[in-house]
Amino acid sequence: MVTLSEENYLKAIYHLGKEGTVAVSTNAIAEKIESKASSVTDMIKKLAEKNLANYVKYQGVSLTNEGRLAAASVIRKHRLWEVFLVDKLNFSWDEVHDIAEQLEHVKSLKLVNELDAFLQYPTHDPHGDPIPDKYGNCSPIKSINILEIEEGKEGVLSFVKDSSDIFLKYLNKNNLALGDTIKVLDFEPFDNSLSIETKTKKLIISKEVAQNLYLSI
Repeated sequence: MVTLSEENYLKAIYHLGKEGTVAVSTNAIAEKIESKASSVTDMIKKLAEKNLANYVKYQGVSLTNEGRLAAASVIRKHRLWEVFLVDKLNFSWDEVHDIAEQLEHVKSLKLVNELDAFLQYPTHDPHGDPIPDKYGNCSPIKSINILEIEEGKEGVLSFVKDSSDIFLKYLNKNNLALGDTIKVLDFEPFDNSLSIETKTKKLIISKEVAQNLYLSI
């Protein structure tokens, strides 16, 4: 049985290390989960003892196949619950993350599979993140960062890298949502800002904002 705390560590390693396949440092994990490096090391050793992680001192930690599947299962539940909250209970996309953080630790496999079927097997969550299937496989993200798009070209907003409440509220304030067509009007070399046009208006976004917007073209 994998504990709640262990699931959080597995999820952190999964996100930091390209689905857990690339070794990440204990310091990176500590920063991700806001914990002490010594506590991270202790937990990693426990995960290794359970054959959930590969750990070599000073070389970082990655996930075993079993660990990767366990992490993907938690992420699958998280993203399915986000879809449910937005599509069925009318939550906004900036409200669902913290709630899904609680619901992702539900152990019932039957409940998760029934939820998936009830939602008609969604492939992406409300922020555009791919939802792992029951085998831990994800559909690849086929979008590119808006900074890579040429001036005068447009695309459809399909993924936001930052799903924090504050960033999503910023997008809401500026009437930006998944599915919106965005045209790149101009790039400003001085501060790396972008001038863009949406269905409702023209606006200037900072490089920090742009780095989190991905378009399908």
